[in-house]
Amino acid sequence: MSPNLPDGWRRANIRRYATMKTGHTPSRSKPEYWENVTIPWFTLADVWQLRDGRRVYLGDTANQISELGLANSAAELLPAGTVVLSRTASVGFSGVMPRPMATSQDFWNWVCGPDLMPEYLNYQFKAIAPALRALNMGSTHQTIYQRDAAGIEIVVPPLPQQHAIVGYLDRETARIATLIEEQQRLIEMLRERRAAVIRTSVPDPRSGSIAADKLGRRTRIGNGSTPRREEQSFWERGGIPWLNSAVVNQDRVTAATQFVTVEAVAKCHLPLVPPGSVLVALTGQGKTRGTSTILDIEATINQHMAYVTPETDYWDSDYLLWCLTAEYGELRAVSDENGSTKGALTCEDLKRFPVARVALDEQRRIAAQLDDQTSRIDTLIAETARFIELARERQSALITAAVTGQIDVSESAA
Repeated sequence: MSPNLPDGWRRANIRRYATMKTGHTPSRSKPEYWENVTIPWFTLADVWQLRDGRRVYLGDTANQISELGLANSAAELLPAGTVVLSRTASVGFSGVMPRPMATSQDFWNWVCGPDLMPEYLNYQFKAIAPALRALNMGSTHQTIYQRDAAGIEIVVPPLPQQHAIVGYLDRETARIATLIEEQQRLIEMLRERRAAVIRTSVPDPRSGSIAADKLGRRTRIGNGSTPRREEQSFWERGGIPWLNSAVVNQDRVTAATQFVTVEAVAKCHLPLVPPGSVLVALTGQGKTRGTSTILDIEATINQHMAYVTPETDYWDSDYLLWCLTAEYGELRAVSDENGSTKGALTCEDLKRFPVARVALDEQRRIAAQLDDQTSRIDTLIAETARFIELARERQSALITAAVTGQIDVSESAA
């Protein structure tokens, strides 16, 4: 915060202007504390409401407690206007209670005095949120400890200026949020366009109008393993790149971060996969499963990923990559049919998977065309994402400047 403040502004400990409170969880062993519930109880399950920074006032809570639970615990019914600040797990998110509520012990709660506007304090917390999150970075349990919360300093202007700042920031942050939403919609449209370009450019092996082949024909397909971590001879001073399924989220794999030894390759069913192979995630969270990439180095892999090494006089690697990318939805469907609750592909699934077989020159033409078209779209997506990043930085800087007196919001409004 700037050491120089406008006339009438003060920098002081937060407890000079607000009373510090926390929350509590009534005993789960007492069913009556959780029956006939009427009191909103804000917990970590509700922090999602505050993550994007757009919401000022807390919404409906996932849980409620009873009057009996409130009376027989350290939980406290806090007044409307109380500002909550998340202190554990999801650190540094803040919002204002629109009505009397209680919270779990995962929050520091601030009941503002007559000289502090709750909405203004909320913006103060947004300005210092990065510093709050950095307080115990790297510790096993990230939290804002009581001594740190009690030591927070805030900058407080006279009430009329607090009202002016809140009004100004409400307008400006809403405008920036609208711009961000528009750019996020543009990114979604570009991603849809990219997927459509791939689908329409890759021949459909199920159309009946073009020859179809199996991916396993004239390719080698297999997977690897994970050597025992406790066996030092498998990892210590290893020089052979070892990859896990996270690499499929890269456009091309050009380097590794983990390495195994020659002994590990010999004893642990680790194939040496040549450059030009396609890698496919057999399992994985989110969008990973079924995603593919190209390997540009010799490496070995773990059991959660398959390699597809084509005979180069029959298949073009980049063409196969685009075929599998176009069939991502089908690969996911196949993996879901395998019975596992989490879904998984197998090497046998890949060997049977249909691929359109066209002449090698045509494969290369399709791959080159898609490289060009998708790279143009990817550039637009990257530029749009950068715009969003800059807009968020602008919003953060604007909030900090406004609540520290670096800008005169009355002049800005004019």
